[in-house]
Amino acid sequence: MRRESRAMKALLMSRYRNLEVADLPAPVPTADEVLVRVAACGICGSDVHGYDGSTGRRIPPIVMGHEAAGTIAACGAAVADFAVGDRVTFDSTIYCGDCAHCRRGAANLCDRRQVLGVSCGDYRRAGAFAELVAVPARIVYRLPDDFSFAEAALLEAVAVAIHGVKLAKVSAATTALVVGAGNIGLLTLQALRAAGCTRVLVTDVDEQRLALARRLGATETRLARPHDDGLLPAIHALTDGQGVDVALECVGRDDTVAAAIDVVRKGGTVVLVGNITPNVNLPLQKVVSRQICLQGSCASAGEYPQAIAWMASGAIDVKPLISAVVPLEEGPRWFERLYAREPNLMKVVLIPGSSS
Repeated sequence: MRRESRAMKALLMSRYRNLEVADLPAPVPTADEVLVRVAACGICGSDVHGYDGSTGRRIPPIVMGHEAAGTIAACGAAVADFAVGDRVTFDSTIYCGDCAHCRRGAANLCDRRQVLGVSCGDYRRAGAFAELVAVPARIVYRLPDDFSFAEAALLEAVAVAIHGVKLAKVSAATTALVVGAGNIGLLTLQALRAAGCTRVLVTDVDEQRLALARRLGATETRLARPHDDGLLPAIHALTDGQGVDVALECVGRDDTVAAAIDVVRKGGTVVLVGNITPNVNLPLQKVVSRQICLQGSCASAGEYPQAIAWMASGAIDVKPLISAVVPLEEGPRWFERLYAREPNLMKVVLIPGSSS
């Protein structure tokens, strides 16, 4: 589809730690793309970590943002399954659909994978902190009419949590531990419960987040600060000295990965969901001698329909995680507050234009 480009408002990171609302050319959808009028876009932790350049995945100038929902404003000439006005969300991963990984259902491992709102050495893809964004129709999903856009903006994070839980292979008999009660950790807790896991423990450094974890279904919680040597005996006391069957690590640092490995039972599984730091020190002898399975979890791979269904049923509730829903123009101020790690500030959702 070809159409004349026009200007739109977007939150541009023109240099590290500098965000400004700018007038940019609106994207023009190609034949297989849809143009989405963004109604809501959540600020992801990866956006905050990329804000100062520490990850190397948000090289300025870039419009970030990949947790979004809105309505279709235009369809490319080859798009047959969607129409203007459809309420939609979309995957953060843009996959080719043709490589060996895509053909076997692992689109998150696509050889040509790109992520919305990311610019790195290999590619640059404008994101959804803007009034309009163009995305391939193959990554788009319809929303139920009663979904608020602000809540729908968390579907990407919900799908990430469900993917990690799927890799953990839990059952009603599983005792699971979630390490980290941030947004992904609290969604992982709920996904575990929705998947049938009846005993879910949660550990974090913040008691207020643990209180929220209990509200959302945690059966036990433990306040544990970095290098706290009290976590292992506490977990052993709760598991007859065995350790948990599976630990889902939702932070991504040396101390939290080590803690997850410490508290899992012999032959258990640690699912690595957190991804703050590029490298961690691995307690290799503990992993080998106790035959622990380390399972990486990358993004999501087809879990959006399940995420929509569990949110629609109430099995996963994102409302308690949303700290603020604010206009796009206030984005710079809220980024600074998130970057400063303001206590108890969870998900912030930005609203471009006047969509609701």
